[in-house]
Amino acid sequence: MSDESRPSPAAAPPGTPVAAVIPAAGRGVRLGPGAPKALRTLNGTPMLIHAVRAMAASRAVSLVVVVAPPDGAAEVKSLLDAHALPERTDFLVVPGGESRQESVRLGLAALPPGHDIVLVHDAARPLVPVDTVDAVIEAVRDGAGAVVPALPLADTVKQVEPAAAPGGAEPVVATPDRSLLRAVQTPQGFDRATLERAHRTVTDDVTDDASMVEQLGERVVAVPGHEEAFKVTRPLDLVLAEAVLARRRLNDGF
Repeated sequence: MSDESRPSPAAAPPGTPVAAVIPAAGRGVRLGPGAPKALRTLNGTPMLIHAVRAMAASRAVSLVVVVAPPDGAAEVKSLLDAHALPERTDFLVVPGGESRQESVRLGLAALPPGHDIVLVHDAARPLVPVDTVDAVIEAVRDGAGAVVPALPLADTVKQVEPAAAPGGAEPVVATPDRSLLRAVQTPQGFDRATLERAHRTVTDDVTDDASMVEQLGERVVAVPGHEEAFKVTRPLDLVLAEAVLARRRLNDGF
């Protein structure tokens, strides 16, 4: 049977092991010069450690694979060793590639057999709540080949033509119905075989792994995301993330 004619995955048994792959090889230029984005600190702790803890907070996740900068695997391994992480979860660090897509593929290749559900999570989303992680896993266990957490859009969206010159005015050509649009977050969850097939098949540069599964013609479903799972991309996002952590400490003793 060819890859293209394979049936959609069946529901996974409740105890199916889950692995999380965290690509953390990027430089994060929009945050300015300095350490790679994943190593910037929130409340004195690198964002990467917050992201790893967020995945490990789910009791379903038994392995977290961190994909480090190609020349920084030893540094990232030392970083994980220096921070308290849940003992029930195994951790692995592997060198990444030149692109996010290549880094995810290398993380997938490092997974041992048996982890048939895979999460792919942005290191720059350090504050995703465990309930969101578990909702994604549950949807994959129910038989979805690919699952994304997503939020409705608060703002009106305009489709424009690119400006003739950088910074120039952009003609508006359409106003999409925002009730049909969602802002997608991570972790994205996958049947492992489906994700591996996507990485073997799709060579286009994509912004997320679910887009690769879409190109296979497979069904992707969305579950409710969370406002605290935002991506830390710009300096203002760091301020917001610090505020979220301060509120958690105050309310939950986090």
